[in-house]
Amino acid sequence: MNETLPGIWIKPGKFKKILTQNLTPGKQFFDEELVKEGGTEYRVLDPKRSKLGAAVAKGLHRSGFKKGSIVLYLGASHGYTPSYVSDIIGAEGFMICLDFAPRVVRDLVFVCSERENMAPLLGDAKKPESYADKIPEVDVVYQDIAQKDQLDIFIKNCDKFLKKNGHGLLAVKARSIDVTKRPGDIFKDIRKRFDAEKGYSITDYRELDPFEKDHSFFVVKKQ
Repeated sequence: MNETLPGIWIKPGKFKKILTQNLTPGKQFFDEELVKEGGTEYRVLDPKRSKLGAAVAKGLHRSGFKKGSIVLYLGASHGYTPSYVSDIIGAEGFMICLDFAPRVVRDLVFVCSERENMAPLLGDAKKPESYADKIPEVDVVYQDIAQKDQLDIFIKNCDKFLKKNGHGLLAVKARSIDVTKRPGDIFKDIRKRFDAEKGYSITDYRELDPFEKDHSFFVVKKQ
């Protein structure tokens, strides 16, 4: 078993498994598979349910996460991927999990109540000024939002909350941006935008097919 990224292991076999060390041993929140290795319990991250998992399955070599990271997660939904980020950053880290839908935040509250390094926040990622008083400077901004202006939302939040040399992770949903354009062209446009944007450099990029159709994953570093 190899730790390919901080806090993320790959268990080899006919079907490779992506693992994180369970921060709450014995507890499952999403019917995920649990694996025991050397007396330690790990959770299996499904790349078909998680953009982060899909990016790792496609060879992601840099995430920006590490033990003790402070994270702002935009588009936390029911908390599936955030719960794995919680494992990755460990008890020393902390994550604010934001979503605008009260229904899913109710589910998210349940997950956060069992994990002390996660806090739910009901809010609109388009309006970072509305929750600025609740967010410290963070090491990582992670965004998974299906909005036409998802790139602008991401940059606005990174500008406001991400510390210098921090990392931004952006899951791009091409069909939410423009259904008339080819996804590959949209991904190129976003790359050009980052190249032109002062203060950000792309450190990793993965297209997520076949796990997530018409999706890509960008990792950027704030200069």
